[in-house]
Amino acid sequence: MSAAPIDVAAPAPSAGPQTSSPGPQAAAPHHGHVDLDEIKGRPCSVAAALLVVGDRWSLLAVREVLFGNHRFSEIVRNTGAPRDRLAARLKVLVEAGVLEKRQYQDSPPRSSYHLTGAGRALGAVLQALRQWGDEYVVDAPTLTLHHHGHEITTAWYCATCGEPVGRDVEREVTTPGWDLAGPTGEGARD
Repeated sequence: MSAAPIDVAAPAPSAGPQTSSPGPQAAAPHHGHVDLDEIKGRPCSVAAALLVVGDRWSLLAVREVLFGNHRFSEIVRNTGAPRDRLAARLKVLVEAGVLEKRQYQDSPPRSSYHLTGAGRALGAVLQALRQWGDEYVVDAPTLTLHHHGHEITTAWYCATCGEPVGRDVEREVTTPGWDLAGPTGEGARD
């Protein structure tokens, strides 16, 4: 088993209140902006995010780039994706600002794929999905991630006080015309 660094920079929870200052990546435009009015059903960030990364090949491609596999041949080999489908998904990920394409050879032209800030942020999402898969889908974990020799797990922490969050989550729907049960207003519910 090899231990290679993974190209992800996710902040670890601290014991106390957390503050953050916007860095250069915070000012970057949203490349993959999705108009919530165009989403069928409940308009939310999850539905919008799934329009960008919600198919199998997209997340597996991001996984491979996180693992340091930047060339198309490496990504196609390790995902098992059909070449045409993978090429189309990589194009969408570049257009959405999740990956960037860098040419490394002129003749013939060849490019490699690298994570943007948005792509690196998906590392925590993939970790949570891997942890869920280990617990509920596969018989035994196929990969473990470590930080200074300690296994990394995914957990929710309050951004203000740093306390772990359990089931006591308060939900507030901020989309006009919607509440937790669905659309509001006349004729919205049967």
